[in-house]
Order: sequence, then structure tokens, then C-alpha cells
Amino acid sequence: MNVRMSSLSWDVRKARIAVLVVAAVAFVSKVALAAFTRGPADVRFFWGFARAIARTDPVRVYAEPLPWLPVYNHPPLASWMLLGMEWLAQHGVPWRPLIRFPACLADLITVLLVFEIVRRRARLRTAVACALGAALCPVLVATSGYHGNTDSVAVMFAFAAAYLLTDRRMPRAAGVAAALCVSVKIVPVVAVPLLFVAALRAGRPVLLRFTAGFSAVFLVIWGPVLATVPGALKANVLEYAGGNFSFWGIIRFARWAGVPEPYVALVRGDGHFLIVAAIMAAGAWLAWRRPADTPVAVAVSLGLLLALSTASGVQYLAWPAAGLFVIGLRQGIAYGVVVGGVTASVYSGQRPVHWTDTEMAFGALGWAVLVVCVATGVHRLLSGAEPPGPVPAVDIAKPRTETRPAPSAT
Repeated sequence: MNVRMSSLSWDVRKARIAVLVVAAVAFVSKVALAAFTRGPADVRFFWGFARAIARTDPVRVYAEPLPWLPVYNHPPLASWMLLGMEWLAQHGVPWRPLIRFPACLADLITVLLVFEIVRRRARLRTAVACALGAALCPVLVATSGYHGNTDSVAVMFAFAAAYLLTDRRMPRAAGVAAALCVSVKIVPVVAVPLLFVAALRAGRPVLLRFTAGFSAVFLVIWGPVLATVPGALKANVLEYAGGNFSFWGIIRFARWAGVPEPYVALVRGDGHFLIVAAIMAAGAWLAWRRPADTPVAVAVSLGLLLALSTASGVQYLAWPAAGLFVIGLRQGIAYGVVVGGVTASVYSGQRPVHWTDTEMAFGALGWAVLVVCVATGVHRLLSGAEPPGPVPAVDIAKPRTETRPAPSAT
């Protein structure tokens, strides 16, 4: 028994090293891409935001008029991050790779999380394949190495929260990660209710510790802004409905189908809050049904959010990219190949807000692939069947117990 456990542990260590090496190579490649490319307009916009934050402060910037810049719709932690980056830029660090560095680093950490999450629910070789697929995913190479933004950082914290809660049984740390994910970008808010439900299913002590970790960090980061400029924060961040572009998703389909514009405007307006609420409810229900598979529920929620999003942005395509490898290897590869081709084409022409008809057609195919992949994730959660593997999924509703080898008969 001891020999078998030792062999398994050595295999996991070797697999972890292999994943780390490939993830590090992918990280260096993305940083190099960031260093030697100009990037989209967001690179310039973020510099404008950083300068505005340096002139005022990370709290009052939401009420600051920003001529020649888009709406500043980033949560408070992103403001502090930009302030630190502005300081580094003033001391000689080049801005273009600097602003894209957090997304590249977040991808590296997410790859390691994918490996750790999947190896507890599938065979070790499947976990390695899924992690390597996430490391080399064309969507993430393009959105992190070329575009940047904070989407990948927020996704990383969302999966860290699920992993820490479900697989490591560290509810306070999980609560901290959950608060950080919505403090970087509001997108993973769809995953927060299901994390609370998973903590509830684990028992009152776990829920209390998770809530304590979440509340402490949330109040520290969001409290000053809520107390100082609540109206500006609500208008800029909480009510932000995305840009006016519609080259992806249900709004694109509605316009192709000739749906009257007032109905489209209704969906893009108050309707998108109902969509987000429905996704939250679906994720919470899935977590209640399968608390041990909370990371899969997070992946499904992020995929649903992109599939039903009423706004379009090339960087948004990163939301489900890593999570689909948590659902399955084929799902991650299918999405990465189809949607990765779209992102590469759009970015190569340096026109992320102007898609050609061909790119929108392949985008529609990518949307269909995403829907099928998310549906397989839902089916996995509802079927209750665990994939075969040497390491069973963890049940967070049960207390931690140590596995000891049986005493020898001799």
C-alpha cells in the first residue's frame, strides 16, 4: 500500500513539474508578445485611466470627468493595481508589456489550478492534457498576451476560490479569493452565489469562515468607494452594460433575425440584469446539487455568461476558455481552436471592434460550440456520474480524514 501511494505521489509530482514547465514557457511567450506588439486601444486607455488615478486617487476617480476616455468601469482593486503600475511606468518600466503582465501571470496560475482541479476528478493524464491545453489555448494567448485587460485575472481568482473551498477546504482563503475576483472585474459575480451555496452545503462553520474572509476583503476594498462616491460607482461599474458593439452572441443573432431595435435595446438595458440573475440562480442550483464539483459549476456559469452576454468584446472570449478544460478536454480544445481562430484574425488586423462578415460567421460557430460545451458541463453536474480516475472528487460536506495504510499482516 505504501509503495502504491508513493508511486502515485511521485507521478503527480512529475506531472505537476511538466505542467509548470509548459505553463512557464507559455507565460514567457505571452510576455514577449506583449513586449513586442502595440496592442489594442485598451492599452492606451488604461494608461489614461492610470494617469487619472494618479492625479486624483483610486477612490474618487469614479466621479472624475475623463474626456477622451471610455467609461471607467473597473472595480476598486483594479484602480489600486493601475496606481501601482503608473508608479512603475514613471520609474522606467515600459507600459505596454506592464499592463498586460497581470493577465499573463494569471493565466499561468489558472493552468496550475486546472491541473489540480481536474486531477481530483479524472485520470492524471487527463489532468495533464487539460492543463497543457489551457496553457496553449489560442484564445488566452491572444487575449492576455496581446490585449491584456483584467478578465483573466478575475477568472483566476474565481477558480482559486472554488479550488480552495472545495479541494483544499480552506474556506477563509476561498472567501478572500471570491472577494478579490469581483474586485478586479465584476464579471465573476455570477460565480459568487454558487460559492456561498457550496460553503453552506459544507456546514455552518465553513459558511461562517467563508463569509468572514469574503466580507473582510470586500469591505476593505469596496468600503471607501461605497462611502465616498456610491452614485458614480453604481453608474460606472454596477450598471455598466458594455459597449455598443454587437459582433458576437444573442444580440448579433437578434439583429441578423431582424428583431425590432426597441426589443434589442430592452434586452441590452434592464434585460441584461435578468440574464445575470438567471445565471446566478442556475449556478447556485448546480452547486447545491453537486457541491463537490463547485469548480465545474464556476466553469459552467462563466460559459453561460458569455453565451448570453448582451455586450461584445474580444477580451470577453477569455471568460470560459480555461474553465472549459475543467469541464472536459474536448470541450476546451474545440472552443480554443474555433474561437482562437477568430481572435487571431481580429487582432492580426488590429481592429478588435470591427469584425468582418467572415469573422462574425466563425464567431457564430464559436458561440454554438460554447453552448454545446456548457451543456455537457451541465449534464455532467446533473448526471451525478464521476469520471473514472485514481483520485476521487472531494466531498466538502464531509470532514477531512487521513488515509492510513492497513497494518501489515507480518
